[in-house]
Amino acid sequence: MKKDYSIGVFDSGVGGTTVLKIMAEILPHENMIYYADSGNAPYGKKTVEELQSLCFNIMDFFLKNRCKAVVIACNTATAAALTAIKERYDIPVIGVITPGSKAAANISKNGHIAVLATPFTANSNAYGEEIKKFAKKASVYQEGCSELCTMIEEGWETFEDRGEILDGHISQFPGSADTLVLGCTHYPIIREDIEKYFSGKIVDPARETVIELIESLRDEDMLNNSKEKGKIEFFVSGDKEQFRRTAEKFLGFEVKKLYQIEK
Repeated sequence: MKKDYSIGVFDSGVGGTTVLKIMAEILPHENMIYYADSGNAPYGKKTVEELQSLCFNIMDFFLKNRCKAVVIACNTATAAALTAIKERYDIPVIGVITPGSKAAANISKNGHIAVLATPFTANSNAYGEEIKKFAKKASVYQEGCSELCTMIEEGWETFEDRGEILDGHISQFPGSADTLVLGCTHYPIIREDIEKYFSGKIVDPARETVIELIESLRDEDMLNNSKEKGKIEFFVSGDKEQFRRTAEKFLGFEVKKLYQIEK
C-alpha cells in the first residue's frame, strides 16, 4: 500500500459527489476514484443481502484499482454493509452515518432530531441508534422517501410536483424538531428546496465524513504528501451522460475521466 494510491468513493449514483466535492477541496493532492452504481439504483428498495453483494463487488473493484481507503458515500449502503465490509477488508472504510449522527447530536438544542432518508435507511433505524450513542435522551424521527433519489438522478428541476412531494415528507416531522439530518447523500443537491420547508438547523454529514477520513489516513500515515493536484476518475454502471450532466452541475468542474462499467 502506497501513499499515492487512490481513495475510493461510492454511491448508488450522483449523490456521493456531495462528499467527493468536499474531499477534493480539503484533500486536493489525493487521487480519487468515484464509483456511481446507478445501474443498480435505487439502493433504498433493496434487501440487506443484495446491498452487501453490490458493496463487496465495488470494494473488490477498488482494491484491484489500488485504493488505500474507501468512503461509503451512501447512507443506505452504510446502514446495510459497513460492518460486513469492515470484517471482510483490511483497509480503512468510512461510512456517513456516524459522522452525521455525531454532528446532529452536537447541534440540536432540544434533542428532537429529524432524519430525511431512503426507506431502507429509515427502516433500519441506523440513525436512531447512532444518534443515541451521542445523545441518550434524543428523540429521533425518521422519514423514508422512496422517490427523491430517482427524481434527483433524472433531473430534479424537471418535476413540477417536487415541492409538493418534499413538503409531504418534511411535514411528517413534529414541529419540535430543531435539527434535520440529510440522511441520503443525494439530498444536499436539493438543499435549497429543503430549506423552504424546514426552518431549523440542517446537517449534511459530508464534511464530518471527510474529517473522519483524514484522521484515519493520518493514523495510518497514508496521507499523500505530493504537491501535485490529484486525479479524479469516475466509473458509472448506469447512464454515463446523465451522470455527467448532474455531477458537473453540482461539482462545479468538468468530469473528464468518465468510464462506463458493467453493473
